[in-house]
Order: sequence, then structure tokens, then C-alpha cells
Amino acid sequence: MADNQGKEQPRRRQARGERRIAQLLQAAADVFCTTGYTAASTNAIAREAGVSPGTLYQFFPNKEAIAIELGDRLVHEMRETYGEALAPVDPATPLEEAVGAAVDRFIAFNTEHPVFFALMHGPDIPGRIAEEHDALHATLVSRIEGLLAVLLTDTSPAELTRTAHVCLGVYKAGLELVLAHEGAEREAYVRELKHVLVRYLDPLVVDRLGPTDATGTDTTGLPRTAT
Repeated sequence: MADNQGKEQPRRRQARGERRIAQLLQAAADVFCTTGYTAASTNAIAREAGVSPGTLYQFFPNKEAIAIELGDRLVHEMRETYGEALAPVDPATPLEEAVGAAVDRFIAFNTEHPVFFALMHGPDIPGRIAEEHDALHATLVSRIEGLLAVLLTDTSPAELTRTAHVCLGVYKAGLELVLAHEGAEREAYVRELKHVLVRYLDPLVVDRLGPTDATGTDTTGLPRTAT
């Protein structure tokens, strides 16, 4: 009996510690979103978490350590998200459906974790987070290339890479607008972002899409872009 109680004590302490870390990370996310990483302070994070600075320092030595832990967790989750969002598609999948599914998954992640954008695109983020961002960017480009290769047959590797970079750049620019709005206006910006990506890619995959009717509209209901 005594042995069981002895084993339970460390487990309970560990569980309390994990809950406290989660509490501090959530508080840090809120502060980073409100003030940005540079202006944030450990005192502000402790205040947001409802704990003393001394309690915070039991778990993290400084603001950078908090940001790195938060960034590591978000990058891990983001990698799972893009694994689903950029999964291989059936070549017969309509372009707007493929684009829409990928955009929806990424937008859902970023709206659920707005601190991801604040950390990854801030002007003064810790070096390790910058390295993680660069690695994530490179992997995203590679995965987008793989997705586009199904849609853009007979396209050179250099062209696929260029197109992937443009798609990711357009998405990041649109994401900033999406996150700056809420409600119906946010949904409108998401639709505009999808529209821009489809319009950009449509001429590149025009031969793969269905036949146009007499008005120049394809089977998706979208006017074809002249090539």
C-alpha cells in the first residue's frame, strides 16, 4: 500500500506540472497575440496566467524558452495538419475542391492557433523558431509540389517549384487578411483567397478540367481564364 502511494505522489506532481505548463503556454499565446513577441514580458505572461513570476520561473527561465516550447508544439501540430491538407488527390478532383480542402484545413489551424502566425512571422522571433519556420516552409513547398504534380502533368520540376512558392506566398498574404477579420467578413476573405488561388492555377490545369460550354464556363461554374 505504501509503495503504491509512493508511486502516485510523483505522478500527481508530474500531472500538476504539465497542467501548469499548459496554463503558462496558453497565457503566453494570448500575450504574444496581443502585444507581439518583442513587447511581451515574463511578468505579463505570469499575470495572464494568474501566477507569480516566481512560479513561471520554476518552469521556464525566460520568455524565449516559453516561445520555443510553444513554437515546437505548434510546429508539430502544423506538420500533422499539412499532412492531411496536402494529402495526394485523385487526378479527377475538381481544382476548386482540391484548393478549397487544403485552404480550409490550414485556415482552421491558424484561426484556432493565431499565435502560430504571430510567432512565425514576427520581426524578432527566437533563432530556433526561425529555423523551425524555414524548415517547415521548405517542407510545405515540397508537399505542395507533390500535390501540384498530380494536377499539372507535363510540367518541369523548376516550374512546379515556382508555382508551389507562389501558391504558398499567396496563401500567407491572404492568411494575414483572414486573421485580421472575424465572422462573416473573415469568411468572405477566405472565399477571396480560394478564388485567387483557383484563378491562378486554372490556366495551368485547363487541359485537365472538363469541357467548356458556349459561354466559356467550365463544368465547375467558373469562367475559364484565357491562356
